[in-house]
Amino acid sequence: MDTTLSNLGPRRNTLLLPALLACYLIWGSTYLAIHLALQSFPPFFQMGSRFLAAGGLLMLWLLARGHALPKRVEWRNAWLIGTLMLGGGMGLTAQASVHIGSGLIATFIAVVPMLTCGWGLMFGLRPSRLELLGMLTGLLGVGLLVQGASFAAAPVGLACITGACLTWSLGSVLSTTRLPLAKGPAGFASEMLCGGAFLMLLSVLLGEQPQWPPTLGASAAWIYLVLAGSLVAFSAYLYLLAHASAAMATSYAFVNPLIALFLGVVLAHEVVTAGEWLACAVILLGVICILLAGQSGAKR
Repeated sequence: MDTTLSNLGPRRNTLLLPALLACYLIWGSTYLAIHLALQSFPPFFQMGSRFLAAGGLLMLWLLARGHALPKRVEWRNAWLIGTLMLGGGMGLTAQASVHIGSGLIATFIAVVPMLTCGWGLMFGLRPSRLELLGMLTGLLGVGLLVQGASFAAAPVGLACITGACLTWSLGSVLSTTRLPLAKGPAGFASEMLCGGAFLMLLSVLLGEQPQWPPTLGASAAWIYLVLAGSLVAFSAYLYLLAHASAAMATSYAFVNPLIALFLGVVLAHEVVTAGEWLACAVILLGVICILLAGQSGAKR
């Protein structure tokens, strides 16, 4: 019997929509927050301290409520997932933000669902036709969007964001396999702690030096990344990976460019052409196809 990504999604769950909205809206705004935090916090230090703080707060809350710590094998697998998704995915995204604008990064990350599908094939997972149509439509929209953007980006920035997409998508697929991982918030906390520790190690090895005292804007952006970007959105994403299809869970990558563009227009007074807004509409069409595929799989 063929295994499809749609079949990974279980029955209807009332938390699916809030989790999707958290990934769509919050992560769409974190690109700007990462850029603002770079004023005082270098890339790997920024990401490492962010996830150590978020993971530590969540783990302390769990311990205060009487939850047991993850088992040794669960910590080992949390280190693998955290290193890939946070160390590679988020660390390289922050590094790319030094060279590339936030809107371009958000646009590029829309390849994540297709990469997730590619990695999934190695584990016997195949997308449904509607999911594949949605991903292809989304990528078409991203291609159109990039045509109207400034692509004067440094090669090192493009290499970083490519590596970020590859490691994030691989970590996403591995987290949905049979690797023993701590369940629920304990799993989220352990992965953030492990990923944060790996990022801080990289920061030390690279000799990064944060600015002290940090600027007010950088501090506010860092706090937003800890509370909203990590505790809320990352936990929501891991929840989606466990309770929805991989295509639905990664559909945020098609919406985030729209949020990034909107914030660029409102906060940074960037100009968006009619062609770029048309590309946004194509991207949304791809998201709709993926969501419909996810709902169809959930009904089975």
